[in-house]
Amino acid sequence: MTSSKQETQRQTILHFWKNGTHNASEIHSLTKIPLKTIYRNLKKIKDTGDVKRKSGSGRIKKITPGASRAIGQYVRREPTISARSIAAKLEDVGVNVSRLTVSRHLTDLGYRNALPLSTPMLTTVHKQKRVEWARNHLMIIGKKPYLVTKRLSNYSVTQ
Repeated sequence: MTSSKQETQRQTILHFWKNGTHNASEIHSLTKIPLKTIYRNLKKIKDTGDVKRKSGSGRIKKITPGASRAIGQYVRREPTISARSIAAKLEDVGVNVSRLTVSRHLTDLGYRNALPLSTPMLTTVHKQKRVEWARNHLMIIGKKPYLVTKRLSNYSVTQ
């Protein structure tokens, strides 16, 4: 269940409460909101007068805004730095997090881990074909050799 759906349910229950409908089963029959949800929210209304969540009731993040800025700076200074190295640097400044936490945080910030693409080496056959192509496209004007290539139906001559 998404938080927006929960918030809609809370506000609906509060609306019925303010309009004089204080019976949970009556609210349930009108809205089809689960009875357990209605009972929980009616208890909140009776205790606090509202259905808002208690502030600070979530999990405390290990990576603080300052640590997040530091991670961004480490990556900008050294784009190939590993999550393990960042975790070690954070530990030096007093933030003890695992490399997986750092990796997850980098993903949330929009960074992607990527390895450079490896390009295959030219084989002997490839080298021979290149030389053959160059010889076929070689044109000697006077005493100087020029390489003639066809580019968009125009010929360009390069020295």
